[in-house]
Parts: sequence; structure tokens; C-alpha cells
Amino acid sequence: MKRDPAPLHPLINRLIDARRVTDALFAIVRPEFLYERPIRERHRIVFYIGHLEAFDRNLFDQRLFDLPEISAELDQLFAFGIDPVDGGFPTDEPSDWPSLDVVRAYGGRAREQIDVALAELDLTPQGMVTGSEEQLLNVAIEHRLMHAETLAYMLHQLPIEQKQAPADANQRADARRNTNEARAATPMVRVPAGSAVLGMPKADGLFGWDNEFGKLDVDVPAFEIDRHMVTNGAFRAFVEAGGYRERAHWTDADWTWKEAERIEHPAGWSQHGDHWTLRTMFAEIPLPDDWPAYVSHAEASAYARWAGKSLPTEAQWQRAAQGAPHASADNADFRYWDPQPVDADPHNVSACGVEGQYGNGWEWTSTVFDALPGFEAFPFYLGYSANFFDGQHYVIKGGSARTAQCMLRPTFRNWFQAHYQYVYAGFRCVRP
Repeated sequence: MKRDPAPLHPLINRLIDARRVTDALFAIVRPEFLYERPIRERHRIVFYIGHLEAFDRNLFDQRLFDLPEISAELDQLFAFGIDPVDGGFPTDEPSDWPSLDVVRAYGGRAREQIDVALAELDLTPQGMVTGSEEQLLNVAIEHRLMHAETLAYMLHQLPIEQKQAPADANQRADARRNTNEARAATPMVRVPAGSAVLGMPKADGLFGWDNEFGKLDVDVPAFEIDRHMVTNGAFRAFVEAGGYRERAHWTDADWTWKEAERIEHPAGWSQHGDHWTLRTMFAEIPLPDDWPAYVSHAEASAYARWAGKSLPTEAQWQRAAQGAPHASADNADFRYWDPQPVDADPHNVSACGVEGQYGNGWEWTSTVFDALPGFEAFPFYLGYSANFFDGQHYVIKGGSARTAQCMLRPTFRNWFQAHYQYVYAGFRCVRP
């Protein structure tokens, strides 16, 4: 009698689940458009079909097990993404890439090799010791889930006719369209003086990326912060008041970028007479005034100056989030394609009354992304964080509708450059 195969380790099942998420995203794109580049700062879509499998293969090979060679050339071609800052955009043509059949055959073979090896792997409990089996599997899982989010906002910029919506896409979109009246301003709440904790000690034995380690206690003076994220309605007031034309609201670098790119409003917004529309993943809809405004750091900073406020520091944001039930955010973990009204999840509230800091949209801070004390780069992924300690990237916190549940943790630090409009990131403001 044939025996059933032994059950897989929970981490292996999580990796398989993460693959389903990214496979479903690639299926959204009509096949003839897989060589498009929806965002000029990023690779063509076809790169990511190969990259996710190459990353896992390169990470596991000779660390967890030895894998037979497929193609050293493709291992290298699909190894790394790109993040050009203010220029140096990629110039490759579709013809520079292998055929879709070659890319998919490589990915399928890599996945098959990994699955055979994982089925035979006897995971030895070691916790999160550097290079342990558990740590490497967590890296593979979260790396893929991060790409599930970046792929989503990439595909968001792809023309609607080049995509095929899943069966439940319209139903989910309709569930998010509570177009309340525009909020000219959101109420603020007071956060008392106290300590904010950034990062965590390695001794806790929890998984985190290299930039999350190095516990830092910061004394934060009392301040006020917006109860909710700044809405489309509130940001529209800034646009219609001439905020994009008033030099005083912008730093020199941000103004130069805005003028060079002829930016007059957030990405995805369109004006039709007195009315504005928003392009969601699968439709063009009237601008929902009560959804969070997704903008670049430069645009968020300009709005804050116009409002007589500023963006919070990472420590202020963290202090305001204390006590928030980050693991139960309503609009996260790929449940919906779109935001929801900023006050739609009243249970997602911190101890001092700030609502919605987890899910529904990342939140910009004024903190330049840098290492915490005692930073040590992962030896198997040296450039993950360290390549971006360049003074040109800012910390964002919280998470969006397309952020995996496992990354809705207080210590998680995401980051983007100031002039990047496409990430699902909004903001809230502070004042002393």
C-alpha cells in the first residue's frame, strides 16, 4: 500500500502560498503585453517572471542544498532588480530579453528542483540564527510577497485594456466605493511625550530583515497627529488652491523634479472640467474623496507645508501607533485591490486614538532611511538595505491593501525615494 507523503513544514507551505499570489498577478496581464514596462524606473514585466524563481534558486543553492545547474546566464540575468534615482532609466528593448517560453521553462525547472529538495529537507530547529533554514525560507517568502505588492502597483500603471480582471475584481472594487463628502481637514489627536522603540534585538529570535535589528529607544516630545490619513478630498483642496504652482511649498530638489516632469497632481488622477477621476487597477472611477491620497514623498511634504504642519518622523509615527492591533487590519493581505475610506476600520486604532496606521496605505515619514545601531547586512543578501543608505530614500511605515499579513509588524521598515509616485503610500501630518 502506497503511503501518503509526509506533510510539508509550515514554512514550505507558506512559500507555496506566496507563489500562488504572484502567479495570479502575472495572469492578470494579457500575454502579448508581458514585455511592457509600465513604470520607466523598473524592469519589464517579463523580468519578474524569471526573477522570483532565480532569487529563490540563488538563495537556496549551496546554502540549504545543492541544485543542478540550469543556466548560469539566466541565474545572473534575473538576479537583481533596479531602483534608479532621478535618472539613469533602463533603455533595454523587448528583443534584449529571452523569449517567454525560455523564461517560463527556466522558472518552471528552478521551481521543480527546489520543490524536490524541499520535500527531502529535514529542517533542524535553529530559530533565526544567521543563515539558518528557517531564516532563509522566511527571506524567500517575504521577498516574493514584497514583489507581489510592487508588481501590483506596476500593473496598476498598465493600461486597463492590457489586463484581464479576476472574476471578483468589480465586486471588491464596489465594496470600497463609499464616496462621502470631502474632508477639508482631519481631526488631530494629541500624543503625550514618551519613548518610541525602533527595531528589535536579535535575541528576541523573531524573523526580521537586516534593517529591523538594533533596538533604539527614542524620547519623543508631545505632538499632535492626524487621526486619519490625508484623504483625496483634502489633497484635492491643495491641488485646487494652486499648491503645485506655489514655489514656497516645495524644496529645491522637489520643485526641480516637479517642473521637469510637469507634474500637476497625483499619479492616477485625471481632471475632466470640474470633476476628477481616479484610475484603479481595473477601472476609471470618480475620485473617492474619503480614500487616502497616494502620493510621492515630495507631494506629501508640499501638502504638509501648505497645511502648516510636517510629516512625522519614524519615531513619532511609531509612538502614535503604540497599542494598535497591527495584525488585524481590515484592508491588507491582498483581500482588496483598492483602498477603503480612511475611517472605515475603527477597530484599527492606537492607544492614543490614531486610526488606520496598518493597512490601507503605507505612510511616508520625514526620516531618511538608514541603519539602526549595530546594523549587520545579511551575508546572503548584502545589498538589501545597505545599497539604499544613500540619503535619498525615506522610511514608510504601516502597509497597504496589497501588503502581506506577515509584514504588518511594527518593526518592518519600508523605504522609497522622494520622487516615486507609484507606491501605495499616503501620509498623515503632525505639529508640535
